[in-house]
Amino acid sequence: MRDGRNQFERLLWGQLLLLALLGAALALFLQYPSLRDVYDLPRLKLVIVTLFALEGLLIAALAATRFTVEGRRFDLLLSTGLFVTGTSWVAFGVIPGIEDHANRTQLWAALGSRTVGSVLIAAAPLAQGRSRRRRPSLGWAVLASAIILTSAWELSSVSASVLPGPVSPGAPVPPALAGALAVQALVYLLATIGYTERYRTRGEDLDRFLALGSLLLLFASLHFVFTPGVGIGDVSQGDFVQVLAYCVLLVGVWRAIRAYEFGRAVADERARLAREIHDGLAQYLFAISTHASMLENGADPAETLPLLRQAADAAQREARYAILALSSASGRSPFDSALRRYVDLLTADGALNVELELDPRVRLDPDEQIEVFRIVQEGLANVRKHASARRAWVRIEIRGGARLVTITDDGTGFETPAGAGQGLGNMRDRATAVGGALSIGSAPGRGTTLEVALRNF
Repeated sequence: MRDGRNQFERLLWGQLLLLALLGAALALFLQYPSLRDVYDLPRLKLVIVTLFALEGLLIAALAATRFTVEGRRFDLLLSTGLFVTGTSWVAFGVIPGIEDHANRTQLWAALGSRTVGSVLIAAAPLAQGRSRRRRPSLGWAVLASAIILTSAWELSSVSASVLPGPVSPGAPVPPALAGALAVQALVYLLATIGYTERYRTRGEDLDRFLALGSLLLLFASLHFVFTPGVGIGDVSQGDFVQVLAYCVLLVGVWRAIRAYEFGRAVADERARLAREIHDGLAQYLFAISTHASMLENGADPAETLPLLRQAADAAQREARYAILALSSASGRSPFDSALRRYVDLLTADGALNVELELDPRVRLDPDEQIEVFRIVQEGLANVRKHASARRAWVRIEIRGGARLVTITDDGTGFETPAGAGQGLGNMRDRATAVGGALSIGSAPGRGTTLEVALRNF
């Protein structure tokens, strides 16, 4: 709770500092008309509006994905608003920029559709709860965007005769155009307040960046109030502020994607650990409980106690495997030493002899270390349970310029199946997760060889 309060206070201080800097810049902008110059840079303007479109659509896709997974109405409104804004930039910014042609219909269609998009974005923090229907929201966003852009175009076409057109640099700003841009600025002010309050109550990292981005878009809109509708290739100060706003939003999206991937990895790891506990430790604990019940019911201690001790030793070994695996995954145990310790634990009872060879030239990324450890762990567990092998060899080496992980045993082998069992499927998924590929070769009486080719750098 205290950490969350500190984070919120940092956000407020950051907003106040940004507000002071942007306010001072706007005051200078208003005090000295010469600062309101625009620059005739059509290629740069095309790059800028393309950046706006791509980043808006990227954030919309992220929010749509989150809605599909979590069903939050917040993400539905956010994705729809951003998709409307992004497609508006494409239709009324990128395409006219490529054609080097713009008119008052495009100006007002762009302004109207982006205002509607900003209203949806500002309304997102007010959305509560989850939707029962979690179909991909991107389809709804596309439909809403088509309706809004078409409506904006039609209304602008009908009203084109009474609406002001693009304003030349230095010309007075028509009241209608200044009022419409002021409304857009007001919407971004409400968005700033909404996302700040949402961050205070929920503490989601993306809300912090949405709040800062909305504040920057507010001041960009205020700049456009005084230099609106310049030529299609002209770049003004508001464009630079808007670029900064979208960069802030892009950083927030990148962090949200990383957090989402981390959360999914945590969920996968929990599910895997639950499976291992169920398939390993829980079975041995059940055996201990069974043998203890047999003793209570008068079974011969000479026969039951050795079985009880054997089950207890197996349960202890499984618990050590789980602890070792978790310490490796969390980075608290170096990969080489963790793998050697695991092999030592696995072979402590003498049932299987494992030779481990680690080429010092092989470098593994942190994500690769986790997955390779799991693959070796599951591969050797399969050797113990199913192969009836006495010896196994694990090699992590560079061969022919490729990084390879190989597990070989002298067991009974099997006919290589067309598909894969659960264990092989898990290992294949782990290899794919780090850009590698798993192959397996086996034949009855000739043992089994499992090889993982890791991605090349």
